[in-house]
Amino acid sequence: AAVAMFTGKANCPYYAKAELLADYLQTNLPNFRVHKITQHPDKWEQWLHDIRETNGWEHSQSPIIWRELLDRGGKGQLLGGLNDFLEYAQQYYGITSMMLSEEMLDIAEENLQTHLEIVKEDEEIKSLIKPMQIWITSASVPICYHLIPLLANGEVFGMATEISIHLLDTDQFKEILHSIVMEAEDLAFPLLRSISEHTELDQAFIDADIVIVLDDVLLNLEVQPLENYIREVSEICQVYAPLIEKNAKSEVKVISSGKTFANLKATMLRTYGPSIRPENIIAIATSWESAAKAMLARKLNMNTAGVKDVIVWGNITGSNYIDLSHAKLYGYDCAIWGPANFQRPLLNMIYDSEWIHSEFLSAQSTLSSRVSRCTGMLPAHAVATVLRYWYHGSPSEEIISVGILSEGQFCVPEGIIFSMPVRFQNGNWEVMTELEINETTQKVLERLSHELVQEKLVALKEINEMHPYEAE
Repeated sequence: AAVAMFTGKANCPYYAKAELLADYLQTNLPNFRVHKITQHPDKWEQWLHDIRETNGWEHSQSPIIWRELLDRGGKGQLLGGLNDFLEYAQQYYGITSMMLSEEMLDIAEENLQTHLEIVKEDEEIKSLIKPMQIWITSASVPICYHLIPLLANGEVFGMATEISIHLLDTDQFKEILHSIVMEAEDLAFPLLRSISEHTELDQAFIDADIVIVLDDVLLNLEVQPLENYIREVSEICQVYAPLIEKNAKSEVKVISSGKTFANLKATMLRTYGPSIRPENIIAIATSWESAAKAMLARKLNMNTAGVKDVIVWGNITGSNYIDLSHAKLYGYDCAIWGPANFQRPLLNMIYDSEWIHSEFLSAQSTLSSRVSRCTGMLPAHAVATVLRYWYHGSPSEEIISVGILSEGQFCVPEGIIFSMPVRFQNGNWEVMTELEINETTQKVLERLSHELVQEKLVALKEINEMHPYEAE
């Protein structure tokens, strides 16, 4: 069993003659099969060179014709060009072509026009399927490893959206990136169009729709003062921000996550990337929300999913405040029952007010330890959740804490990334300024704001000292 393979230039009259004879043989002979590969004239020479190199054949003209022997694993047996095929057809089947030269030229012209139309149609179809381009920095960290399946399974962007993931890190992590790429490819997610590794910074963020910044610094204040770590974060952002401006799409969404300086990274990316839309730079606070809800659920002996509207204020990975004044419980097992949407204020259900004021509020160091020690599942889930909300909206009336650029809401100074309550809808977010906050919370926000303003000033001071001419 064999298939005759025909390849030639779309405008070649000899290819046209061979093609017509092949069609006749396929129509009239039950065991004769033909497969045609038409090449654009501009691509013909390179294609011919490649197939000759692959198979070790000697042939230099259009068309090139061979038999693929199916019972030998598709191994190719070269027949040659037009004359060789005419001889083959005459010898084996007693059939020859009587096509005239003028007819050959007409069919060749028709072949070229048809080929160009097919190529154009294919390109138009491909242009409609544009995968979302996602870039992840410091991609060798465990968060990234856990994040990839969450992004690729269709739940974040929808089952109709293909994605391409680009992993960016330094040369020293090239082998780790390569391993992640191979494993992700082996998972064969239908919506993952491609995944690739990158170590060249000048090529970073090309056509990015989303940039997820996972860079962290290993804090050890016994070795170096805090200012040195702030300088390190600022330097990273000073590299990334102009590249995002230059290479990414104009509507790029930039997400800061990680274990340290989540707010500062977002603030510095905004500072050094002034053309990036300010509302498109956010820091992820959902890990803290989740950890606090879990701690409360354990106290109340209930499902964590029933705890809603816990607010994280301030510096997500630094000094923050877990606010329970708006928190609600759904499906809580007590004397009063109601439908699924029936909710109760959390503070009314925890009768042990001493636990709230002593153990829970003082347990923020415990929460910090839990969040910082996590292996990557929690922050990865947090990033995926916020992205899903950003593209498809957050649950109606539910409070989501996100680090966003302050415009003075809740009396927080402008120009810093500050975690506050938002809702997502129609591809955007809005601050829930209608929430009332008590005097105690307002004083805490003033203190947290002051800390973040000082952190930003230190970052700018460090950079200005290093680059005085640029600062001027």
